[in-house]
Amino acid sequence: MSRVDSDFNDKVYEIVARMPKGRITTYGAIAAKCGAAWAAWEVGQIAHTGPANLPWQRVVNKQGGLAKGYPGGKAGHKQALAADGIPVDDDFNVVNLEKYLWKM
Repeated sequence: MSRVDSDFNDKVYEIVARMPKGRITTYGAIAAKCGAAWAAWEVGQIAHTGPANLPWQRVVNKQGGLAKGYPGGKAGHKQALAADGIPVDDDFNVVNLEKYLWKM
């Protein structure tokens, strides 16, 4: 059973759909914007099962780390971010998280 209300998924989808190219945000920032700051893990789970047409590549962990569960693993996540103009280092972390962070 989910610990979030039934509208939570829709709120997450709406935020991810609005994310501009060249910007990223974190699972926790999305959760907080949806009114459940403690639900970063739930946002990650939604990312795994959510609509494939949303720019999930623009969501990273709070340190700027990439998701091993992304299609193609961390390398696939890195490639998708590179297509958005977001540099990622060899350890699969966004090079400058603050520079690219989307201020919702």
